[in-house]
Amino acid sequence: MNIIYYYHKMYKHFIKRLIDLIVSILGFLFFLPLMLLLTVVLFFVNKGEPFFFQERPGKNGKIFKLIKFKSMTNKTDQSGELLPFKDRITKTGTFIRKLSLDELPQIINIIKGDMSIIGPRPLLVEYLPLYDNVQKRRHEVKPGLSGWAQVNGRNSISWNQKFELDVWYVDHVSFKLDFLIFLKTFKKVFLKEGVNVSDSHNMPLFDGSN
Repeated sequence: MNIIYYYHKMYKHFIKRLIDLIVSILGFLFFLPLMLLLTVVLFFVNKGEPFFFQERPGKNGKIFKLIKFKSMTNKTDQSGELLPFKDRITKTGTFIRKLSLDELPQIINIIKGDMSIIGPRPLLVEYLPLYDNVQKRRHEVKPGLSGWAQVNGRNSISWNQKFELDVWYVDHVSFKLDFLIFLKTFKKVFLKEGVNVSDSHNMPLFDGSN
């Protein structure tokens, strides 16, 4: 029992980060030509702004800047409010979202240590004061590029169900579970089984009750 306990503790606090670093560096080198191509294309599509930066909470609620390829314009209505998603996403943005290519720059977040390959998805900073004591436990680990909630329903489940899955993951972090989530993500995204790891643009905003 002690051996298993110390193994999980070692994985959670050391081995997981080592794997993240090795895999993300190799992934960055592998995807670099594609990322450079997308940067050039999106530079022209988005009028000089190929990247999207947004503050998100990481481990223990520490704020970091999430990096994504920009898939939407900044168009606003007459009152200065951003237009709905469907009115701002570009054709190129739709394409890269379908393949989850907009998430590729987050490899940099993983290399920096802001994120992990596997973990609860980083959500909006404005949600932080809305979590109850159980839901906020999702921040006991680093956020991930994909997570347990993403391979178990994603947009078809409620926010509360997502948070339950996130907290379950926090309590069961292991190499076996992370590898399972990685394989499920590969199957669902790259084999096009209807789910990608992009943030839930068609989910209602979390208001503390849903």
